[in-house]
Amino acid sequence: MKIIPLGHSGFRIEIEDQILLIDPWLTGCPVFPEERRPEAITGATHVLVSHAHADHCGDAFKIAEELDIPAVGIYDHMGYVEETLGIKIIGFNKGGTVKLGQVAVTMVTAAHSSTYRTENGPIYAGTESGFMIAGEGKVIYFSGDTDVMMDMELFEALHQPDIGILSAGGHFTMDMTRAAYAAKRFFNFNTIIPCHYNTFPLLEQSVQPMIDAVPNAKVIEPEVLVPIEL
Repeated sequence: MKIIPLGHSGFRIEIEDQILLIDPWLTGCPVFPEERRPEAITGATHVLVSHAHADHCGDAFKIAEELDIPAVGIYDHMGYVEETLGIKIIGFNKGGTVKLGQVAVTMVTAAHSSTYRTENGPIYAGTESGFMIAGEGKVIYFSGDTDVMMDMELFEALHQPDIGILSAGGHFTMDMTRAAYAAKRFFNFNTIIPCHYNTFPLLEQSVQPMIDAVPNAKVIEPEVLVPIEL
């Protein structure tokens, strides 16, 4: 399995027979080298979208159209983009599981928001979510944008994720301290990959607070397009 950071909250996950892009924001992302876009998306089989904010779905639907692959996410949001953009979609909802080849993806709750900006104000775009991604004998918890939730206790009981990809930048999501609390209180991760930080000055810049707070897990500081092999 390879988990390849794409900057901010975007990841390319090569697992089983699938190549999943999650929340790819490549165009205009301050930390992604746009000349390497082909490398990031080549061979992708699905694009997973956690919610509608531009820093998560900014390139998702362009990539789905370009590669003729499905966008995968909450039913309401996917129905809207299918009708408006005509792309392939797989829409499901919280607690549901879809099989993508040999990979099982379960949608779980998150605590955030999910809207599009328009000239008439924000419009509803389905609710925010996270994903449990199971394959190769491991389970990855991709938190999406969220705060700490008691739901996480159920996530551990039901899924026992080995790897946590956790939003941890603060301001819009839980910060390093809160994400570390979630990891210690609710999960038994072997590996933690923080995300949604260090993209711009408003967010936390250092992963060190999490490294210090969760000594029993390997905390990996993601580097854009540098594969993490697990």
